[in-house]
Amino acid sequence: MKKALFAVALTLGLTTAGWSDDESAPEAAPGLSVSAHYSGSVMIFQVADITISGRFTEQDYSAAARFTAAGLAALFTDADIEAGVSGYREGARLRPWRYSHLNHASSKNRVVGIDFPDGVATPDVNPPFGNMGEPPASDEERAGAADPISTLLSMALGAVSGENGLCDGRLPVFDGRARYNLRFESGGTDSIRTRAWRGEAVVCHAYYEPISGYEADEFPSEEDISHPITFWLAPLDEGRIHLPVRIRTNAGFGGVTVTARSIEMH
Repeated sequence: MKKALFAVALTLGLTTAGWSDDESAPEAAPGLSVSAHYSGSVMIFQVADITISGRFTEQDYSAAARFTAAGLAALFTDADIEAGVSGYREGARLRPWRYSHLNHASSKNRVVGIDFPDGVATPDVNPPFGNMGEPPASDEERAGAADPISTLLSMALGAVSGENGLCDGRLPVFDGRARYNLRFESGGTDSIRTRAWRGEAVVCHAYYEPISGYEADEFPSEEDISHPITFWLAPLDEGRIHLPVRIRTNAGFGGVTVTARSIEMH
């Protein structure tokens, strides 16, 4: 069950997730606001409740996410993860300024923060991890990498659009310790119906490519990363943003499906 919950968290960029409380972050301005509520399930059993909200202007952005165990999973764990990020926007590319996350259910009270001086993702973890992986992610590997939430939102804004459509390329990610890539491939389109949205969605496959910052016994195996995370992306705001309305991964017992239950925009 814990493996299944990890898979749910990974699909929405919350592998280590938390919250942002830095008062000197970029000042908010009027723009597009989006909020979505998701439910994660293994087979017919609900295992997670997820909310994501974001605000975009032409110059900056901010976003927050919360992941809690629900249904059957609540019998095995009391996970309650909150994350947040703020930063600057350059078209479809998001340039994070500060990311942080916290698991409220953890007794360690560890805040995992990431700063981005000169575009280099730099961990700010308190209390520190016992180690930063074998080997730890180098400055060169962390240069240009974004946090998990900014990566997901960049995909939604079209940052990996290419000759083969909306999903065609790689995005580098750093989660506070692990450095990995998400490699995107187009899966065409598919007619989909959820409680939040129905219509023709763009199908996007994302492959997990681990690089560094893992302990020896936690480095993902070939089997772990052989299957993609599949996103069904709904075109919203006249196609200017494509938000996930369904996400599927085969990781975990029985596979994990995340489905949008509500989406609000203003």
